[in-house]
Amino acid sequence: MMGLMHEKAGARAIRRASAAGRRLGRLWPRVADWRGTPHALDLVTAGGCFALMSLDIPGLAHADNALTGATATIVLALGAATLLLRRRVPWGPWLPYAVSLVFLGWLHELTLVQFALYSVARYRGRAAGVVSCLGYLVAACVSYALPNWPVHRGETVSQFLALVVPVGVLATGVGIAANRLDLVRALEAQRTETALLQAVQEERGSVAGDVHDFVGRELTMLSVRAGVLSRRARGERWEQDFDELAETARRAHLLLNEIVVRRGSGGGAPTPGLEALPDLVAQSALTGNDVTLTVDDAARAQSPLRQAAVYRVVQECLTNAAKHAPGAPVDVTVTLAGPTRLRVTVTNPLPTDVPVVPPVSAGTGTAGMAERVVTVGGTFKAGLKGDCYEVEAELPARSAP
Repeated sequence: MMGLMHEKAGARAIRRASAAGRRLGRLWPRVADWRGTPHALDLVTAGGCFALMSLDIPGLAHADNALTGATATIVLALGAATLLLRRRVPWGPWLPYAVSLVFLGWLHELTLVQFALYSVARYRGRAAGVVSCLGYLVAACVSYALPNWPVHRGETVSQFLALVVPVGVLATGVGIAANRLDLVRALEAQRTETALLQAVQEERGSVAGDVHDFVGRELTMLSVRAGVLSRRARGERWEQDFDELAETARRAHLLLNEIVVRRGSGGGAPTPGLEALPDLVAQSALTGNDVTLTVDDAARAQSPLRQAAVYRVVQECLTNAAKHAPGAPVDVTVTLAGPTRLRVTVTNPLPTDVPVVPPVSAGTGTAGMAERVVTVGGTFKAGLKGDCYEVEAELPARSAP
């Protein structure tokens, strides 16, 4: 009987542990997403500040400041908690700064003021950091002039200055440096975003130019053909219908010119189609990449606009392979993935050696490829697949007229 009870208790403990593990497993992805966020960093900062201040709790409890160990812990915890607001509200960094000055005059606590000065300098800029540091030095001098300044915080003026001044200046200087670094990172991110937007706009212009060249040619042929049929039907009752058809085609061509040409297009020659892929393969061979090209015959029946999108994807992929994986074999496949989907897949193994000189790259080629594919109604994805880098694009498959 006792053995059976022990087995049941053990089974219940195992079930509880399993349930706790499942709950932790569901919670861990949220924790993983939360790690590294600004709020998580603020929490760690506040906890570290409180941990450092807690070393003074025994001394604060024995000093003549009406605090016990429990009340000193609560006061210091509330002071450290103000750091949680340093980027949540506009006046956030100034709250821990004000509390740190109170702690400085009341408890002679110098830990919180270091975090506060750093926060003001980093999140409010150099001018605010310098002003807050000067205010801290004035408040410290006033506190030192009062009779209850503790001896261990500086018995003479030189000791006081050697302790108080470096604390403020160093914390402010680090905060200003971090603020400058944040500005540089923001500028780099803005430049990257601008470059991507420019690449997208250029690709849209190229697409517009291709639309004008391909569709304009078809409209011209339609107009000419309708004019021929109208002359052949001279005197027949449907002569006027052919004339209207020819006029409609001419108006459509004029409208296309108005939208594409006058409002800006990629300019230059239209993007070639699948017939130009062997030339790309030959160029890649000159750079050291052995390219295997597979193109289904059915893919050659696609419209010129979709063939131009395929060419653009393969062109950029081969350029990237030459930059980032020189000498690696590249597999290019253009095939129908079904009756309504045209799939382009470009795969190359990852380089085994890190290049001594990093390749020159604007980092906008992938954005241009994606924009070209999405513009014609397709989908695009690029990334690692095993030990290879793979680009896959799917476009609507339609037969050329």
